[in-house]
Amino acid sequence: MPEYTLLTAFAVVAVVVAELVYFKSGIFTTAQYWWSIVIIFAFQILVDGWLTKLSAPIVIYDPKEMLGLRTPWDIPIEDFGFGFAMVTLAILLWRRRLDRRSSPEEADRGVEDAP
Repeated sequence: MPEYTLLTAFAVVAVVVAELVYFKSGIFTTAQYWWSIVIIFAFQILVDGWLTKLSAPIVIYDPKEMLGLRTPWDIPIEDFGFGFAMVTLAILLWRRRLDRRSSPEEADRGVEDAP
């Protein structure tokens, strides 16, 4: 399997498993999360499509490292998996940090919430 495809698949599976086993935030069950993914992918299509369009690419991928599947505007399919994993992990880490800042243990230690 091509390297970029393999690493993307690993990242997607790792983030999904991290959410289901470790973080357990429940984000996959919220409309808020899925709407954020839709919005992010919409902007990703605009930017990534412009960067990777085959007619005048700015970013060129090694074809041996990808599946070769491209969807809207010549975007490598792996870019969507990578984007999903990156954004989901960022949201999970952010939510974990916010949850810890508002936990009773930190309030007991005198940790104040920053604005």
